[in-house]
Amino acid sequence: MRLPRAHRLCAPSLRPLLAKELAEIVSGRALWTMLLLACPLVGFSFVQAVALYSEASAAALQSPVLATSLSPLDGILVPTFGAFYLAVTLLFPFVAIRALGQEKETGALRLLVQLPYRSSTLIIAKLAAVLAAWALVSIPALSTLAIWAVLGGHLALSETLNLLLGHLLYGLLVGAIALLAATISDNSATAAIIALAVTIGSWVLDFTFAGRSGLSAWFAQLSLTQTLRSFEQGLFSAGLVLGIMAVVCGLAAVASVWLPPGIVPRIKLVRSALCVLVTVVAIVIASQIREAVDVTEDQRNSFLPADQRLLATLRLPLAVTVNLAPEDPRYVDLQRNVLAKLERAMPNVSVVFAGGRRDVARKSPDDAYGTIEYVYGNRSDVSRSTSPREILPLLYALASTQPPASAAGAEYPGYPLVASAEATWLWFLGGLPVLIVLGWSWTRRPPRIPASFVEGGPP
Repeated sequence: MRLPRAHRLCAPSLRPLLAKELAEIVSGRALWTMLLLACPLVGFSFVQAVALYSEASAAALQSPVLATSLSPLDGILVPTFGAFYLAVTLLFPFVAIRALGQEKETGALRLLVQLPYRSSTLIIAKLAAVLAAWALVSIPALSTLAIWAVLGGHLALSETLNLLLGHLLYGLLVGAIALLAATISDNSATAAIIALAVTIGSWVLDFTFAGRSGLSAWFAQLSLTQTLRSFEQGLFSAGLVLGIMAVVCGLAAVASVWLPPGIVPRIKLVRSALCVLVTVVAIVIASQIREAVDVTEDQRNSFLPADQRLLATLRLPLAVTVNLAPEDPRYVDLQRNVLAKLERAMPNVSVVFAGGRRDVARKSPDDAYGTIEYVYGNRSDVSRSTSPREILPLLYALASTQPPASAAGAEYPGYPLVASAEATWLWFLGGLPVLIVLGWSWTRRPPRIPASFVEGGPP
């Protein structure tokens, strides 16, 4: 139903609400404390990453063949932003909780909900402030990109932006979890415990169920770490991005349900259940989107372009039965080098995991363990190889298709660089902390009152 024009003209502006939320989260000690702690953490990871990359580059200068394996994404960006990921996981919940926890403890929330804003609008404004806080705490990590460029390092735009997007979505997800924890808790301490239980608990899921099949594999997908895995590998997955946004919107919706005080808890539970149901449906729909783009400069997640084009024309279903244990290194190689690429290249691929745990002492050397069966249409073949050089000809034979002519493409050159980042400690332990302290002191200054108001004159 459309509101009357007079009512729409009186709709409150969002600008003062956003300004209030930003001012409150920036004036808190948690934000600036996290910034100070992130400086040595990110700085240490960056210096170590540059040192290891330089050692590998020195060997590559002696043997140019080794240079093709040197990628700044793997050698510099992922380990450096891994330290930032650790800081966001352990410290950022305390920053996000301040957006709501202090108002609940002081009783200001009861006044806030009486303003002419919907509860969902209040949560969105707080989530926007949390996003701005993430942008501030990412300054140490973002500064490493500029330092690496100054040292002469190479940065591929697509894979760098993709990694930044992954960390942005992860920070937004952690912030939404912290906001929900602050909404359902009576004080900030309880909210922090709940938020850390979720973030650290996801590590337990990842360590416990990683590399397993069946229901255990489904539980492993619930880990927050999984949200960054594809971005660190250089893949942009539309389904993953939509799934993360669905979870963030679901958490925000539940938080808006529990924000207003005075509503019967039973009503809140019913509304929360509806929000969770809608979120689960959205996640299921997003999981069906298989499109993923390989944004890496060396196209490590894809076959050669000629093979990619030919595989896309094979329309019949391909069924792959894997007889390998999840902890077997051959299964890891098969998944990374063949199966994951096939699922992105071919329109209809299904993988059946039939390995289980292998008891080497009980199985004979000539059993079926280690075999991979490929069924395309009404034809099948078996192989023990995990290399695409042997698997692709097998698939072309099953499809009665001639392999593509080998085309000489531009080989990834690699980017070796021998450099020292020891001097950057002056930035991470000196210049940047000084700027942070100055920014902290500036936000805590009382507002200046114009002299005209003090003297009683007009403004």
